[in-house]
Amino acid sequence: QGGSIRIPSSFCGAYGMKPTHGLVPYTGVMPIEATIDHTGPITASVADNALFLEVLAGSDGRDPRQYAPKTDNYTDALGKGVKGIKIGILTEGFDVPNMDPAVADKVHAAAERFRGLGAEVSEVSLPEHRIAGAAWNPITLEGFTAQMMHGNGMGFNWKGQYDIGLLEAHSGWRERADDLSATMKICMMVGQWGLSHYRGRYYAKSQNIALSIKPAYDALLSKYDILLMPTLPITAQPLPGKDASITEIVARAFEMTNTTSPFDITGHPAMSIPCGMIDGLPVGLMLVAGDYRESTIYQAASAYEAETDWRRN
Repeated sequence: QGGSIRIPSSFCGAYGMKPTHGLVPYTGVMPIEATIDHTGPITASVADNALFLEVLAGSDGRDPRQYAPKTDNYTDALGKGVKGIKIGILTEGFDVPNMDPAVADKVHAAAERFRGLGAEVSEVSLPEHRIAGAAWNPITLEGFTAQMMHGNGMGFNWKGQYDIGLLEAHSGWRERADDLSATMKICMMVGQWGLSHYRGRYYAKSQNIALSIKPAYDALLSKYDILLMPTLPITAQPLPGKDASITEIVARAFEMTNTTSPFDITGHPAMSIPCGMIDGLPVGLMLVAGDYRESTIYQAASAYEAETDWRRN
């Protein structure tokens, strides 16, 4: 309680892979918004992560988001090193309002470590990255209000397996609305405002923006094998106390989304790997690659893991 417990920094002390959108079937997982929902492994090592993804990845015939996913033997990428791999340090990935300079320094130091391991490392810029983060908000808030709340998680208008039990259980939120968290209530109100007052216009515009932004990332990723940036702009923060203001609660809930949200809407694979410690708390760097190029990420992550003790950095 109070300042004694900290929010996990999106498991920055572990290895977490957000695969290409649709690579892992979402069947049986609680949906939020189908176009941004991803599921993937979080493990204590790169090797475990790659092996886990080999088990998870591939079409199950029940999830229409899968678009004929391309799988790979991800464990084959381990131990190959990074010599010749081109890594772009994405300038905009560091340019967020609450970026802790100490976090940025740890991630830049990790980039230099990649250079020392033989990778070709250089600074790159993609202005569209900022727009992607902004587009995430209407897609997430209006989309989850429509699918997760009005649609009881399952929503409508898609062919696939509907989890009836989950739908029934989630529909009970209407009788227990007072039990919903403050952040959930605010997200619902903002989402419903967009649906009621603007008829979903900004959700639609944001989805169109996502369509135009993705090719910009793809073009950059045709020149670089991997983009590198912080997973989160800050380390884990104290949980708000039981008497905290709604302002503090909401600010704490959303202060870590700026760096990861763009790849929710573009669907590119992204992996967090730990790269150091600040005051006893882990720092994560994020590696992003082109669609279905998880093996490239594993190749780089395993090389870094093998040569670096992040707990001592």
